[in-house]
Amino acid sequence: MISSIRGVVERKGEDFLIVQVGGVGLKVFVPTHLLEECHGAGEEIRLFTHLYLKENDIALYGFAEEEELNLFEMLLSVPGVGPKAAVALLSYLSPATLQAAIAQEKCELLTRVPGVGPKMARNIIFHLKDKVETAAVPAAISVITKADEEVIAALTSLGYSLVEAQRAVQSVPKDVTDVEERLRLALSYFASQR
Repeated sequence: MISSIRGVVERKGEDFLIVQVGGVGLKVFVPTHLLEECHGAGEEIRLFTHLYLKENDIALYGFAEEEELNLFEMLLSVPGVGPKAAVALLSYLSPATLQAAIAQEKCELLTRVPGVGPKMARNIIFHLKDKVETAAVPAAISVITKADEEVIAALTSLGYSLVEAQRAVQSVPKDVTDVEERLRLALSYFASQR
């Protein structure tokens, strides 16, 4: 198996990178946030990888962090979850948020990811809840409150990605409980990032 690669980015595609490794260009499917962080051709990159083999399908999936790779492989262990759905989940949800959503049985957060319906979300929670709990969801992960869910929904409806919305919500002080005020502060977070 190919557990990691280090090479130079040759080009970026819609959902993949071509990484030049020892004279060979490898097509590696990656989460959206990794594509956004990659500056493009010529950048050196190291990816933790999973070689996916199925009857007529061979693909290489890459992740910046080992934790993401582990979550990807856990998601693949769920019946009905393929690599595209697993990458989509890791594209829209940070590893910490994904683990918290599973541990707290937040189906509605998982179904915000394109391609993940209620049935798949319930299936993921059913199969991984114990695994995520035994892996001890980090204490730094705060409970996803109803107010946070509303703010994230509002931000995603405005066109922000789920990961961007989560970062903005995490920047809001926890003592602010009013939804409108939390939304205002989350929007001011985006303004400060420009």
